Amino acid sequence: MSDASISDEFKKATSYELTDSDIERARLLLHHDLASRDQEQISTATEDNIRSFAYACGSDDPLHCDPAWAAATRWGSVIAPSMMAGVINKPMLGDPYPPELKQASKSLFRGIHMFISGGEWTFYRPIFPGDTLYSFGGEDGLEVKQSEFAGRSVTRFNSQVKVNQRGEVVSVYRYRAILTERKTAREKGKYADIKPAEYSDEDIARIDGIYAADTPRGLDKRYWDDIETGEPLRAGASGPLTVTDIVTFHAGGYGFVPYGLRVGRIWHKNRQRIAPFYVKNKYGIPDVAQRLHWDNEWAQAIGNPMAYDYGVMRENYLFRYISEWAGVDGWVYKQYDEIRKFNYIGDTQFISGEVTGKRQENGLNLVDLSVKMTNQRGEITVLCTATVALPSRAAPQVLLPEVPQALQQRAARMMARHWELTAEKNRKG
Repeated sequence: MSDASISDEFKKATSYELTDSDIERARLLLHHDLASRDQEQISTATEDNIRSFAYACGSDDPLHCDPAWAAATRWGSVIAPSMMAGVINKPMLGDPYPPELKQASKSLFRGIHMFISGGEWTFYRPIFPGDTLYSFGGEDGLEVKQSEFAGRSVTRFNSQVKVNQRGEVVSVYRYRAILTERKTAREKGKYADIKPAEYSDEDIARIDGIYAADTPRGLDKRYWDDIETGEPLRAGASGPLTVTDIVTFHAGGYGFVPYGLRVGRIWHKNRQRIAPFYVKNKYGIPDVAQRLHWDNEWAQAIGNPMAYDYGVMRENYLFRYISEWAGVDGWVYKQYDEIRKFNYIGDTQFISGEVTGKRQENGLNLVDLSVKMTNQRGEITVLCTATVALPSRAAPQVLLPEVPQALQQRAARMMARHWELTAEKNRKG
């Protein structure tokens, strides 16, 4: 395939525009709970996939990876890293959008580049082996603004409630999806001068030193009584980022919904379903637009100097850092993050933080943290705040947060409808 042909292919793929019509149609979808019919790679947690996901996030925490060790803890078994809720989902049956909303969502923002710029997790219950997760939720906010990187952009806020087979609310994830026009991002070229990172043996030794001093959660116990506002958290690191990291994160279960990484005949079927998601590479092969996370040429075509990570990878790395600080009996209650810059292949993220406050609320001993990621160029790439529940020396058993009554009622209604429709489906055979 000639250079001219690949140029034409890129131009075609980057010709889609954000339209006023799409923006107005998107507003119609706000505040409607919809059962998620997504079939993730993982629908039920097991000891094996919990361990695989933990490894994919760089964690060898025995609470996730060593069943014999974890059996002696307050949890009684391994539990999943709480953020694994984001990759566990079994289709939930529910009522569809009314016809007018279904029409409004058809081909919405077709061909528009999207990336996640951060979000907020609230964790209520642990995920045990044998737990099946369902989810529901939808769009609950939309903003239109001018972006320095990509001209006009749209930010969509989406909340997903994760519920287990017992009807318990496990967690809620509210994330920000940024939609930009690929051609505008390409023409801006804001980050064109960023060069791939290079490392000396001394640089790698510095990173190795941080990893060597890291302590998995199981080896540390932390009490609320001993915490002081202003005290620093230990140094952490993640990186240097490689394509292997991206592949490993996919192997852990991420990235197959809603678009899908597919092979062979299933690749063919997926291309018929969502043709704009596939863009020919320089060899004439239709490949996923998602490859900007491992294909430098495609990433450069839409305005980045090289491939970069999924923002959710750094969210999980931060959770690993915070949960291990919390210790085996602690509970990460909330984590909020803002992704400020891209994490390019070759970048290293140095993690630091401090205690910003401690309080008692609803029977919980809470500690507030401020955490950030800084790359090897000295740029802050992620800002994060978190709230952790810790045991006290007088009350070593940490209570779990209460689920707000209105939220639990929403979950109960959605699960009741799911089981009703499941029984109806079974009767019909």
